[in-house]
Amino acid sequence: AAELKDEQLYSQGLERLEGDFCPICTLPIPLPMDDHSAFNSCCMKRICNGCTMAAQARGFHDCLFCRTPHPANDAAQLAMIQSRVAKKDPVAINFLGDKYFHGDLGLQKDMRKGVELYTEAAERGSIEAFCNLGVAYVTGSGVEQDEAKGIHFWEEAAMRGDVESRYNLGCNEGQKGNFDRAVRHFLISAKM
Repeated sequence: AAELKDEQLYSQGLERLEGDFCPICTLPIPLPMDDHSAFNSCCMKRICNGCTMAAQARGFHDCLFCRTPHPANDAAQLAMIQSRVAKKDPVAINFLGDKYFHGDLGLQKDMRKGVELYTEAAERGSIEAFCNLGVAYVTGSGVEQDEAKGIHFWEEAAMRGDVESRYNLGCNEGQKGNFDRAVRHFLISAKM
């Protein structure tokens, strides 16, 4: 059974997620994606910095994907996110979970609420939410620490193409002294 699980773990999720590509130029966004792109709360799309700079050079300052003006303040951005959450958008639910987890956009830091939102987003199909749940359970942030459960969430995300989860699995295996397994995870994440 363990060999079958390993076969699935190492043979699935070998390509990056659709959300890892800029919807404007369709190129993969370099890692770490937060340094090379911006996340738009109006449409929940990540746009690469190159496309954003090209549009700004032409005088266009609204969202490149949906053409909505960018929010003027945190309250307006939070309202945009909550309207997407009300429509049960898993990306928006995960994004709002991040805001609660870290206490951003004027929200009081509430890790438990963040984990609840991550769980709902994962149930609705957000692969990034699986990665966030893995981090929460492995570190015991907002939930009781349960490394096995956290690793399970990372494995689920990694088998669906999440680079960060694959990398986290490699780090975890390396810390346990399973260097062959760690290298396999690192090589898969590096080739994505």
